[in-house]
Amino acid sequence: MSFSAFDLTGKVALITGGNSGIGLGMAKGLVQAGADVCIWGTNLDKNTHAEEILQALGGNVKALQCDVSNEQAVENAFEKTLELFGKVDSCFANAGAGGSANFQIFPTETWKRILSINLDGTFFTFRAAVRHMIEHGNGGRLIATSSLSAIDGAAQNEAYAATKGAVISMVRGLAVELARHGITANTIIPGWIDTPMTAPRVGEEVFETKVMKRVPLRRWGQPEDFAGIAVYLASEASAYQTGEDFIIDGGYSRF
Repeated sequence: MSFSAFDLTGKVALITGGNSGIGLGMAKGLVQAGADVCIWGTNLDKNTHAEEILQALGGNVKALQCDVSNEQAVENAFEKTLELFGKVDSCFANAGAGGSANFQIFPTETWKRILSINLDGTFFTFRAAVRHMIEHGNGGRLIATSSLSAIDGAAQNEAYAATKGAVISMVRGLAVELARHGITANTIIPGWIDTPMTAPRVGEEVFETKVMKRVPLRRWGQPEDFAGIAVYLASEASAYQTGEDFIIDGGYSRF
């Protein structure tokens, strides 16, 4: 007999950036736990492909095109999500973008783009979700994807690190502010995960030698490694867990 608190039947989960990588890995777990899932992404082809993958697992899944850095686009997509599913029980702010360069020549345009997607996008998404959850009156779950760069030094990635650190601070504030409404807020902190964002590093000799050998579990993380934590944080099993950071990095940060 399965532990019933993990059963997400009748629950609706929203995942931004859910059409690939960690977001898709989380979506797979949520669908298999019984949740209806709405994924947002900017790439229509990837949205369609992800929708097909998740529907093949037996899920009620819809993919919507949304640029989370655009405030109105987020409002419109959230309204459409409610039209399709009627509610949102858990909201995963996972969409993100990176960009690296030596700090002294870091382009202002790149800095602003990364902040607009990673930080503004999380703010816009969570704000829409919180309004709905408070009005709905049944509590809810907010989960943000951060990064090890938020807690470790990340050379040439200061913009990305700044956004991911800010997200952690935002979530901690939300955990305190929204507890009275039965809404929890937590962050997931991934380590080195094999995703489209890290693809250039996978198999790179220097990186594999100097970085991956520091991972105690001796492998790249996979998107599916985030299925379990997604189910836990969306479920009743985590009802008393809020304001926490969940590091999933194969032990990298402990070595």
